[in-house]
Amino acid sequence: MTDQDLPPAADTQPEPTATGNDTPPDRLAIDPGSPFFDETVLRRGVGIRFKGTVRTNIEEYSIPEGWVRVQAGKAMDRRGRPLTIKLAGPVEAWFEDLGEDAPVNRA
Repeated sequence: MTDQDLPPAADTQPEPTATGNDTPPDRLAIDPGSPFFDETVLRRGVGIRFKGTVRTNIEEYSIPEGWVRVQAGKAMDRRGRPLTIKLAGPVEAWFEDLGEDAPVNRA
């Protein structure tokens, strides 16, 4: 029997390809009231790099427009939602469940 006749090993996984499903959307928010909220995407885990630094406190981001929103301290608005400020700069996003070599969505 040759190697060509053997079935593929069960423990081998195909390499992920850089398709639209492998990169996060261009804009995403964690606020359920936002039109850019997507629970299925957030469940996968989205990593954000802003100005070259990995950030974990991002409320919303827009890659094409180059900005992120972060909480402004502990301040709340009159509806009890945190106040946010918009910071401009280069933004990169990737899915954390794809590992270290995940495709990155950047402008």
